[in-house]
Amino acid sequence: MTITRPVWGHSLSASLLLMAPFDVLASLAMDIYLPVVPAMPAMLSTSPLVIQLTLSLYMVMLGVGQVVFGPISDRIGRRPALLAGAVLFAAASLGVASSSTATHFLGFRLLQAFGASAALVATFATVRDVYADRPEGVVIYGLFSSMLAFVPALGPVAGALIADNFGWRAIFIVLAALSAPAILNAAFRWHETRPEGQAGVRRSVLPIFASLSFWTYTLAFSAAMGTFFVFFSTAPRVLIDRAGYSEFRFSLAFATVAVVMIVVTRFAKALVVRWGIAGSVVRGMILLLCGAVLLGLGQVFSSPSFGSFIVPMWVMAAGIVLTASVTANGALAEFDDIAGSAVAFYFCIQSLIVGAAGTLAVTMLNGDSAWPLIGYAATMAVLVSIGLALLQSRAHRFQKR
Repeated sequence: MTITRPVWGHSLSASLLLMAPFDVLASLAMDIYLPVVPAMPAMLSTSPLVIQLTLSLYMVMLGVGQVVFGPISDRIGRRPALLAGAVLFAAASLGVASSSTATHFLGFRLLQAFGASAALVATFATVRDVYADRPEGVVIYGLFSSMLAFVPALGPVAGALIADNFGWRAIFIVLAALSAPAILNAAFRWHETRPEGQAGVRRSVLPIFASLSFWTYTLAFSAAMGTFFVFFSTAPRVLIDRAGYSEFRFSLAFATVAVVMIVVTRFAKALVVRWGIAGSVVRGMILLLCGAVLLGLGQVFSSPSFGSFIVPMWVMAAGIVLTASVTANGALAEFDDIAGSAVAFYFCIQSLIVGAAGTLAVTMLNGDSAWPLIGYAATMAVLVSIGLALLQSRAHRFQKR
Protein backbone atom coordinates (compact mmCIF):
# COMPACT_ATOMS: atom_id res chain seq x y z
CA MET A 1 0.00 0.00 0.00
CA THR A 2 1.35 3.41 -0.94
CA ILE A 3 2.05 5.76 1.96
CA THR A 4 1.59 9.48 1.39
CA ARG A 5 2.01 12.38 3.77
CA PRO A 6 -1.00 14.62 4.50
CA VAL A 7 -0.59 18.35 3.96
CA TRP A 8 0.15 20.03 7.31
CA GLY A 9 -0.92 23.51 6.29
CA HIS A 10 0.77 25.48 9.08
CA SER A 11 3.78 27.75 8.77
CA LEU A 12 6.89 26.96 10.78
CA SER A 13 6.09 29.65 13.36
CA ALA A 14 2.48 28.47 13.68
CA SER A 15 3.70 24.88 14.08
CA LEU A 16 6.00 25.90 16.88
CA LEU A 17 3.20 27.71 18.71
CA LEU A 18 1.09 24.60 18.36
CA MET A 19 3.70 21.98 19.29
CA ALA A 20 6.09 23.66 21.70
CA PRO A 21 3.80 23.97 24.75
CA PHE A 22 3.56 20.18 25.13
CA ASP A 23 7.33 19.75 24.96
CA VAL A 24 7.88 22.63 27.37
CA LEU A 25 5.27 21.48 29.90
CA ALA A 26 6.69 17.95 30.05
CA SER A 27 10.09 19.42 30.92
CA LEU A 28 8.71 22.14 33.19
CA ALA A 29 7.07 19.48 35.35
CA MET A 30 10.57 18.22 36.18
CA ASP A 31 12.22 21.59 36.85
CA ILE A 32 9.67 23.87 38.42
CA TYR A 33 9.61 22.40 41.92
CA LEU A 34 13.39 21.95 42.32
CA PRO A 35 13.71 24.84 44.83
CA VAL A 36 11.33 23.12 47.28
CA VAL A 37 12.84 19.63 46.89
CA PRO A 38 15.02 19.92 50.03
CA ALA A 39 11.93 20.85 52.10
CA MET A 40 9.56 18.26 50.58
CA PRO A 41 10.51 15.33 52.90
CA ALA A 42 9.33 17.30 55.95
CA MET A 43 6.19 18.54 54.17
CA LEU A 44 5.09 15.03 53.22
CA SER A 45 6.60 13.18 56.21
CA THR A 46 8.87 11.06 54.05
CA SER A 47 12.55 10.53 53.24
CA PRO A 48 14.77 12.41 50.76
CA LEU A 49 15.04 9.17 48.76
CA VAL A 50 11.28 9.12 48.09
CA ILE A 51 11.40 12.73 46.91
CA GLN A 52 14.32 11.81 44.65
CA LEU A 53 12.10 9.06 43.24
CA THR A 54 9.50 11.67 42.26
CA LEU A 55 12.18 13.09 39.95
CA SER A 56 13.68 9.80 38.79
CA LEU A 57 10.46 7.85 38.22
CA TYR A 58 8.94 10.79 36.36
CA MET A 59 11.84 10.49 33.92
CA VAL A 60 11.47 6.70 33.68
CA MET A 61 7.69 6.82 33.16
CA LEU A 62 8.14 9.55 30.58
CA GLY A 63 10.04 6.99 28.53
CA VAL A 64 8.00 3.87 29.32
CA GLY A 65 4.77 5.67 28.49
CA GLN A 66 6.08 6.55 25.06
CA VAL A 67 6.59 2.87 24.25
CA VAL A 68 2.86 2.47 24.88
CA PHE A 69 1.74 5.55 22.99
CA GLY A 70 4.25 5.40 20.12
CA PRO A 71 2.71 2.33 18.43
CA ILE A 72 -0.76 3.61 19.36
CA SER A 73 -0.05 6.87 17.54
CA ASP A 74 1.09 4.84 14.50
CA ARG A 75 -2.18 2.91 14.66
CA ILE A 76 -4.84 5.51 15.55
CA GLY A 77 -3.03 8.76 14.76
CA ARG A 78 -1.05 11.54 16.42
CA ARG A 79 -3.97 13.82 17.28
CA PRO A 80 -5.98 11.52 19.61
CA ALA A 81 -2.81 10.37 21.37
CA LEU A 82 -1.75 13.97 21.94
CA LEU A 83 -5.10 15.17 23.26
CA ALA A 84 -5.60 12.20 25.58
CA GLY A 85 -2.11 12.58 27.02
CA ALA A 86 -2.42 16.33 27.51
CA VAL A 87 -5.74 15.99 29.37
CA LEU A 88 -4.24 13.28 31.62
CA PHE A 89 -1.23 15.52 32.34
CA ALA A 90 -3.48 18.40 33.41
CA ALA A 91 -5.69 16.19 35.61
CA ALA A 92 -2.69 14.51 37.25
CA SER A 93 -1.12 17.91 37.97
CA LEU A 94 -4.21 18.81 39.97
CA GLY A 95 -3.93 15.44 41.71
CA VAL A 96 -0.33 16.19 42.73
CA ALA A 97 -1.45 19.55 44.12
CA SER A 98 -4.09 17.84 46.27
CA SER A 99 -1.73 15.17 47.64
CA SER A 100 -1.36 14.90 51.40
CA THR A 101 0.92 11.84 51.53
CA ALA A 102 4.10 10.83 49.75
CA THR A 103 2.29 7.82 48.22
CA HIS A 104 -0.37 9.98 46.60
CA PHE A 105 2.24 12.52 45.48
CA LEU A 106 4.33 9.81 43.81
CA GLY A 107 1.30 8.14 42.22
CA PHE A 108 0.02 11.31 40.63
CA ARG A 109 3.55 12.17 39.46
CA LEU A 110 3.62 8.87 37.59
CA LEU A 111 0.26 9.65 35.96
CA GLN A 112 1.52 13.13 35.12
CA ALA A 113 4.54 11.60 33.38
CA PHE A 114 2.35 9.06 31.57
CA GLY A 115 0.23 11.87 30.12
CA ALA A 116 3.29 13.89 29.20
CA SER A 117 4.75 10.87 27.40
CA ALA A 118 1.73 10.61 25.10
CA ALA A 119 1.90 14.30 24.25
CA LEU A 120 5.65 14.12 23.62
CA VAL A 121 5.60 11.09 21.35
CA ALA A 122 2.72 12.54 19.33
CA THR A 123 4.55 15.87 19.02
CA PHE A 124 7.85 14.43 17.83
CA ALA A 125 6.16 11.90 15.56
CA THR A 126 4.33 14.83 13.98
CA VAL A 127 7.66 16.59 13.45
CA ARG A 128 8.93 13.48 11.64
CA ASP A 129 5.68 13.24 9.62
CA VAL A 130 5.74 16.86 8.52
CA TYR A 131 9.41 17.85 8.34
CA ALA A 132 11.24 14.66 7.34
CA ASP A 133 13.82 15.45 4.64
CA ARG A 134 12.90 19.14 4.69
CA PRO A 135 15.28 21.93 5.73
CA GLU A 136 12.71 23.12 8.26
CA GLY A 137 13.36 19.91 10.19
CA VAL A 138 16.81 21.10 11.29
CA VAL A 139 15.34 24.49 12.20
CA ILE A 140 12.52 23.11 14.30
CA TYR A 141 14.76 20.81 16.33
CA GLY A 142 17.07 23.71 17.03
CA LEU A 143 14.19 25.97 18.03
CA PHE A 144 12.77 23.28 20.28
CA SER A 145 16.15 23.05 22.00
CA SER A 146 16.26 26.82 22.32
CA MET A 147 12.83 27.02 23.92
CA LEU A 148 13.54 24.11 26.23
CA ALA A 149 16.62 25.95 27.41
CA PHE A 150 14.28 28.57 28.87
CA VAL A 151 12.63 25.92 31.03
CA PRO A 152 15.52 25.35 33.46
CA ALA A 153 16.21 29.08 33.36
CA LEU A 154 12.69 30.15 34.29
CA GLY A 155 11.21 27.02 35.87
CA PRO A 156 13.05 26.98 39.21
CA VAL A 157 12.82 30.77 39.52
CA ALA A 158 9.07 30.63 38.89
CA GLY A 159 8.74 27.67 41.26
CA ALA A 160 10.54 29.52 44.04
CA LEU A 161 8.37 32.62 43.59
CA ILE A 162 5.13 30.61 43.44
CA ALA A 163 6.05 28.50 46.47
CA ASP A 164 7.14 31.53 48.53
CA ASN A 165 3.86 33.36 47.85
CA PHE A 166 1.27 30.61 47.52
CA GLY A 167 2.82 27.37 48.78
CA TRP A 168 4.19 24.35 46.94
CA ARG A 169 0.76 23.07 45.85
CA ALA A 170 0.25 26.16 43.70
CA ILE A 171 3.21 25.04 41.55
CA PHE A 172 1.24 22.09 40.22
CA ILE A 173 -1.99 24.07 39.89
CA VAL A 174 -0.06 26.43 37.60
CA LEU A 175 1.05 23.45 35.48
CA ALA A 176 -2.59 22.39 35.04
CA ALA A 177 -3.62 25.94 34.20
CA LEU A 178 -0.89 26.28 31.57
CA SER A 179 -2.05 23.04 29.96
CA ALA A 180 -5.56 24.33 29.29
CA PRO A 181 -4.84 26.81 26.44
CA ALA A 182 -2.43 24.35 24.79
CA ILE A 183 -5.13 21.65 24.81
CA LEU A 184 -7.76 24.01 23.41
CA ASN A 185 -5.43 25.20 20.66
CA ALA A 186 -4.59 21.63 19.67
CA ALA A 187 -8.22 20.54 19.76
CA PHE A 188 -9.12 23.10 17.09
CA ARG A 189 -5.94 23.32 14.99
CA TRP A 190 -3.93 20.08 15.26
CA HIS A 191 -5.07 17.89 12.38
CA GLU A 192 -3.87 14.36 11.75
CA THR A 193 -0.40 13.93 10.21
CA ARG A 194 0.10 10.17 10.26
CA PRO A 195 1.01 9.21 6.68
CA GLU A 196 -2.04 7.97 4.79
CA GLY A 197 -2.03 4.23 4.34
CA GLN A 198 0.23 3.66 7.33
CA ALA A 199 -2.54 2.02 9.31
CA GLY A 200 -2.40 -0.91 6.91
CA VAL A 201 1.37 -1.28 7.18
CA ARG A 202 2.78 -3.61 9.82
CA ARG A 203 6.50 -3.06 9.56
CA SER A 204 8.48 -4.79 12.29
CA VAL A 205 10.15 -2.61 14.91
CA LEU A 206 13.04 -5.07 15.26
CA PRO A 207 15.27 -3.17 12.77
CA ILE A 208 15.24 -0.27 15.22
CA PHE A 209 17.06 -2.38 17.80
CA ALA A 210 19.46 -3.77 15.20
CA SER A 211 20.58 -0.29 14.11
CA LEU A 212 23.99 0.77 15.41
CA SER A 213 23.28 4.39 14.52
CA PHE A 214 20.03 4.29 16.52
CA TRP A 215 21.82 2.99 19.62
CA THR A 216 24.81 5.30 19.30
CA TYR A 217 22.79 8.49 18.92
CA THR A 218 20.23 7.43 21.51
CA LEU A 219 23.11 6.84 23.92
CA ALA A 220 24.47 10.28 23.01
CA PHE A 221 21.08 11.84 23.76
CA SER A 222 21.12 9.95 27.08
CA ALA A 223 24.57 11.35 27.83
CA ALA A 224 23.35 14.90 27.23
CA MET A 225 20.01 14.71 29.01
CA GLY A 226 21.35 12.53 31.82
CA THR A 227 24.12 14.99 32.57
CA PHE A 228 21.50 17.69 33.00
CA PHE A 229 19.30 15.33 35.06
CA VAL A 230 22.15 14.54 37.47
CA PHE A 231 22.96 18.24 37.64
CA PHE A 232 19.47 19.30 38.67
CA SER A 233 19.19 16.34 41.05
CA THR A 234 22.36 17.28 42.92
CA ALA A 235 22.39 21.08 42.54
CA PRO A 236 19.87 21.84 45.35
CA ARG A 237 21.84 19.72 47.83
CA VAL A 238 25.20 21.14 46.78
CA LEU A 239 24.22 24.80 46.61
CA ILE A 240 21.40 25.07 49.18
CA ASP A 241 22.45 22.51 51.78
CA ARG A 242 26.25 22.79 51.54
CA ALA A 243 26.99 26.22 50.03
CA GLY A 244 24.20 27.93 51.98
CA TYR A 245 22.32 29.44 49.02
CA SER A 246 18.75 30.63 49.52
CA GLU A 247 16.10 29.07 47.30
CA PHE A 248 15.92 32.22 45.17
CA ARG A 249 19.69 32.61 44.92
CA PHE A 250 19.93 28.95 43.95
CA SER A 251 17.34 29.50 41.21
CA LEU A 252 19.32 32.41 39.78
CA ALA A 253 22.56 30.39 39.79
CA PHE A 254 20.76 27.47 38.16
CA ALA A 255 19.34 29.82 35.54
CA THR A 256 22.80 30.87 34.36
CA VAL A 257 23.33 27.33 33.03
CA ALA A 258 20.18 27.65 30.96
CA VAL A 259 21.31 31.05 29.68
CA VAL A 260 24.46 29.38 28.38
CA MET A 261 22.28 26.77 26.68
CA ILE A 262 20.23 29.51 25.03
CA VAL A 263 23.34 31.29 23.75
CA VAL A 264 24.85 28.08 22.36
CA THR A 265 21.55 27.16 20.70
CA ARG A 266 21.72 30.46 18.82
CA PHE A 267 24.80 29.17 16.99
CA ALA A 268 23.98 25.45 16.94
CA LYS A 269 22.52 25.37 13.43
CA ALA A 270 25.63 26.90 11.84
CA LEU A 271 27.88 24.60 13.84
CA VAL A 272 25.90 21.50 12.83
CA VAL A 273 26.06 22.52 9.17
CA ARG A 274 29.82 22.86 9.51
CA TRP A 275 30.55 19.71 11.54
CA GLY A 276 27.70 17.37 10.60
CA ILE A 277 25.79 15.10 12.96
CA ALA A 278 28.68 12.86 14.03
CA GLY A 279 31.14 15.75 14.29
CA SER A 280 28.74 17.71 16.48
CA VAL A 281 28.27 14.77 18.83
CA VAL A 282 32.05 14.22 19.07
CA ARG A 283 32.53 17.84 20.13
CA GLY A 284 29.61 17.56 22.54
CA MET A 285 31.26 14.60 24.25
CA ILE A 286 34.58 16.46 24.45
CA LEU A 287 32.81 19.34 26.21
CA LEU A 288 31.19 16.94 28.69
CA LEU A 289 34.59 15.46 29.50
CA CYS A 290 36.16 18.91 29.88
CA GLY A 291 33.38 19.95 32.25
CA ALA A 292 33.85 16.76 34.27
CA VAL A 293 37.57 17.49 34.63
CA LEU A 294 36.86 21.04 35.84
CA LEU A 295 34.28 19.74 38.32
CA GLY A 296 36.79 17.21 39.60
CA LEU A 297 39.39 19.92 40.17
CA GLY A 298 36.84 22.02 42.03
CA GLN A 299 35.73 19.06 44.11
CA VAL A 300 39.30 18.20 45.17
CA PHE A 301 40.78 21.66 45.64
CA SER A 302 37.80 23.86 46.57
CA SER A 303 34.56 23.92 48.55
CA PRO A 304 31.11 24.04 46.85
CA SER A 305 30.63 27.43 45.19
CA PHE A 306 29.44 29.12 42.04
CA GLY A 307 32.94 28.91 40.53
CA SER A 308 33.60 25.26 41.38
CA PHE A 309 30.14 23.86 40.55
CA ILE A 310 28.21 26.17 38.21
CA VAL A 311 30.98 27.45 35.94
CA PRO A 312 32.11 23.92 34.90
CA MET A 313 28.47 23.17 34.20
CA TRP A 314 28.50 26.00 31.64
CA VAL A 315 31.01 23.96 29.65
CA MET A 316 28.84 20.87 29.94
CA ALA A 317 25.74 22.86 28.97
CA ALA A 318 27.38 23.76 25.65
CA GLY A 319 28.04 20.06 25.05
CA ILE A 320 24.46 19.17 25.97
CA VAL A 321 22.98 21.59 23.43
CA LEU A 322 25.39 20.62 20.66
CA THR A 323 24.61 16.94 21.18
CA ALA A 324 20.85 17.13 21.70
CA SER A 325 20.40 19.27 18.58
CA VAL A 326 21.41 16.42 16.26
CA THR A 327 20.81 13.07 17.97
CA ALA A 328 17.18 12.72 16.87
CA ASN A 329 18.13 13.11 13.22
CA GLY A 330 20.94 10.60 13.66
CA ALA A 331 18.87 8.00 15.51
CA LEU A 332 15.58 8.22 13.58
CA ALA A 333 16.71 8.83 10.00
CA GLU A 334 16.00 5.27 8.85
CA PHE A 335 12.51 4.95 10.34
CA ASP A 336 10.19 7.59 8.89
CA ASP A 337 7.46 5.04 8.12
CA ILE A 338 7.28 3.96 11.77
CA ALA A 339 8.09 7.34 13.24
CA GLY A 340 5.80 6.96 16.24
CA SER A 341 7.41 3.70 17.35
CA ALA A 342 10.95 4.90 16.60
CA VAL A 343 10.45 8.14 18.53
CA ALA A 344 8.92 6.16 21.40
CA PHE A 345 11.86 3.79 21.72
CA TYR A 346 14.31 6.67 21.30
CA PHE A 347 12.83 8.54 24.24
CA CYS A 348 12.07 5.43 26.28
CA ILE A 349 15.60 4.05 26.13
CA GLN A 350 16.99 7.50 26.87
CA SER A 351 14.64 7.90 29.84
CA LEU A 352 15.46 4.47 31.23
CA ILE A 353 19.19 5.09 30.95
CA VAL A 354 18.91 8.51 32.51
CA GLY A 355 16.49 7.40 35.24
CA ALA A 356 18.44 4.27 36.19
CA ALA A 357 22.06 5.32 35.64
CA GLY A 358 21.45 8.90 36.75
CA THR A 359 19.73 7.85 39.97
CA LEU A 360 22.43 5.25 40.62
CA ALA A 361 25.09 7.93 40.24
CA VAL A 362 23.27 10.28 42.63
CA THR A 363 22.69 7.61 45.29
CA MET A 364 26.04 5.80 45.04
CA LEU A 365 28.44 8.71 44.54
CA ASN A 366 27.54 11.13 47.35
CA GLY A 367 24.62 13.17 46.02
CA ASP A 368 25.61 16.35 47.86
CA SER A 369 28.82 16.65 45.85
CA ALA A 370 29.93 16.92 42.22
CA TRP A 371 31.01 13.27 42.00
CA PRO A 372 27.71 11.93 40.57
CA LEU A 373 27.86 14.50 37.79
CA ILE A 374 31.52 13.77 37.10
CA GLY A 375 30.99 10.01 37.05
CA TYR A 376 27.89 10.04 34.84
CA ALA A 377 29.13 12.55 32.26
CA ALA A 378 32.59 11.03 31.90
CA THR A 379 31.35 7.44 31.64
CA MET A 380 28.66 8.23 29.10
CA ALA A 381 30.96 10.39 26.99
CA VAL A 382 33.44 7.52 26.73
CA LEU A 383 30.72 5.02 25.76
CA VAL A 384 29.32 7.35 23.09
CA SER A 385 32.80 7.92 21.69
CA ILE A 386 33.24 4.16 21.32
CA GLY A 387 29.92 3.94 19.48
CA LEU A 388 30.87 6.75 17.11
CA ALA A 389 34.21 5.04 16.41
CA LEU A 390 32.36 1.83 15.52
CA LEU A 391 30.03 3.75 13.20
CA GLN A 392 32.96 5.39 11.46
CA SER A 393 34.75 2.04 11.10
CA ARG A 394 31.66 0.47 9.57
CA ALA A 395 31.27 3.38 7.14
CA HIS A 396 34.87 2.98 6.00
CA ARG A 397 34.37 -0.75 5.39
CA PHE A 398 31.22 -0.05 3.39
CA GLN A 399 33.04 2.51 1.21
CA LYS A 400 35.77 -0.02 0.35
CA ARG A 401 33.26 -2.53 -1.03
